[in-house]
Parts: sequence; C-alpha cells; structure tokens
Amino acid sequence: MEFTVRRVTEDDWEKYRDIRLEMLADTPIAYLETLDDALQRDEDGWRERAATRGANPSIRIAAITSDGTWIGSMGGFIEEGVPVLVGVYVAAPYRGDAFGVTSALMQTIEDWAAEYSPAIRLDVHESNARAKASYLKRGYVETGRTQPYPPDPEFLELEMVKQLR
Repeated sequence: MEFTVRRVTEDDWEKYRDIRLEMLADTPIAYLETLDDALQRDEDGWRERAATRGANPSIRIAAITSDGTWIGSMGGFIEEGVPVLVGVYVAAPYRGDAFGVTSALMQTIEDWAAEYSPAIRLDVHESNARAKASYLKRGYVETGRTQPYPPDPEFLELEMVKQLR
C-alpha cells in the first residue's frame, strides 16, 4: 500500500476534522478532548487546529493514501524547550508493522523534534496498553513521572521519553 506523509495545512481542515473525530471515537482515553467537545467546534476552530496556530513551533502531519484517504495523523509542539508528541492515531486497518504507517509518522515527528532537542516526550494513559507497547518498541522509555489524566483524575498519564541524538 502506498501513502505519503505530509504536513497538515489550514485548507485540510475538513479531512483533519474527519480523522480527528474518528480517533476520538476509536480510542477516547488516548486524547484529552472528548468527541462531544470536538463535535461542537465550528469551521474556524477546525481551521485553527489544522493549521496548528497557537503552539509555536508545532507540527501536525497526516498519512494519506494515493486515493486521498487519511489513514493516520500525529502532532507535536514544544513545551518548556522539549518537543512533545501528541494526537497519535493510525486507522485500525493500517496498524501494525506490515503497513509502516505508524513508523513513517513517528519518524517524521522525531526528525522535526530533533531540530529542537536531543529528546522527545509523550504522555500515555496508563490503561492504553496498545499505545504503550508501540512506544516501547520504538525506543521510548518510562521516566517514572506521572500526572492525573485531566478528563478523569482517577487515572494517570505516564510520561515516556526517547533520546533522538
């Protein structure tokens, strides 16, 4: 299967909206936004999110098949001098090493992050075993730091870091 990875632009807002709604429905614990909240966003809000306005420097990328189907998306921003990986999603039919979508998206984000720092970090919900396993396989390690998961503080987010250089 052929796909390309590229930056998302403001003009991609409808495609980005569709994949964002898909990801929020697929794995709600992986994101700090709820599907209900996302459904309330208007066109201007989606354009702003697609363009990653506000958090600078930042990046939002998508994996897109040759027929224009969006099959994955990830983003990153700088927080206190450290790149943070966010919004990690690959559509269910394209998950796994055989497709290479996750690896291609992650490599693009990590290449971007390496311009700013020797490491990248992320937070993963303690119950999201699939995501945690994927990060561990790609060289991320748990730091031991945790924080309450904002939508439900009875759960924790685990911090993971990967050395890039």
